[in-house]
Amino acid sequence: MSEPAKPAPRRGLSSRSDRTFEVVILALASVIVLVFLTSIWQLAKESWPALQQFGWRFFTERTWNPVNNSFGAVSMITGTLVTSLAALVISVPLAIASALFVAEYAPKWLANPVGYLIELLAAVPSVVYGLWALFVIAPILSRWEQGFFAQPDKVATYTACKNLWDQGQTTLQCFFVPSTFDGRGLALAIIILTVMILPYTASVARDVIRLVPADQREAMYALGATKWEVISRAILPYARAGIMGGVILALGRALGETLAVAMVIGDSQELLKSLFGGASTMASVIANQFGDAQERLHRSSVVTLGLSLFFLSVAVNYVARLIIARLTPKGIL
Repeated sequence: MSEPAKPAPRRGLSSRSDRTFEVVILALASVIVLVFLTSIWQLAKESWPALQQFGWRFFTERTWNPVNNSFGAVSMITGTLVTSLAALVISVPLAIASALFVAEYAPKWLANPVGYLIELLAAVPSVVYGLWALFVIAPILSRWEQGFFAQPDKVATYTACKNLWDQGQTTLQCFFVPSTFDGRGLALAIIILTVMILPYTASVARDVIRLVPADQREAMYALGATKWEVISRAILPYARAGIMGGVILALGRALGETLAVAMVIGDSQELLKSLFGGASTMASVIANQFGDAQERLHRSSVVTLGLSLFFLSVAVNYVARLIIARLTPKGIL
């Protein structure tokens, strides 16, 4: 019996056009790496005065006072993480539910318009979301806060919490007591972020769910499974990696959202003390203070927030790749 023929060795690029194409593709891909490294270099260069002055204290101090040249980013980092993660917790169940409705339950004549409307949410400019939050949601929150905390027992709670806040202290109960009654604050920022990031997870989840092989669905139905059993045991486990990719995409949008959050969060650099009070995120402080930062140390501190947000986004994407690789069914990658 003759031995199987060995595969011919791979031949190098022979034509000039192929070599030119390879060089062009390599150059274009290198531009991405160059932009990444240049961004790090420029941000690090501008951040160096603040890092040299404060060191690691910049990330552990809570005081942000441009008048006294005292800068600490704890409150902004906390505000960024709280608003982003809270919006993610609220939006993900809504997004997955809408994706399942469009992909599995809705008739075709309804699924396409609903899917289009969900995707349209991602195309709305941030400033429009900010204005909508200020003119529609903020008055509703303000009326609710004033009415709810006008009750005699709530007035006593508000007075006690206000005394604690004046002393720089707070409690878990006081976290749910408004420090202001104009509707703006952390809660409004979370609400508007929830609406803004919902279409990212919903659109990706819908497309991934539609890509689940029909054989898996038919096999489950052949075994007598119900609609919910097919979704929970055949569709969602297969699509979980893609859904997680949409979740991380939404988280990246929430972390970096600037204008809408800056308009509604209240711009308070104090450490979080109330869900219905003023707060700030790294992106909102950059938007509100970068143009007015005339002192070198103030400007450098604002840029350091940008550098921190840059590395936070890189870390989130790296962790996302690890999670997606772990969740992806074997044989897909």
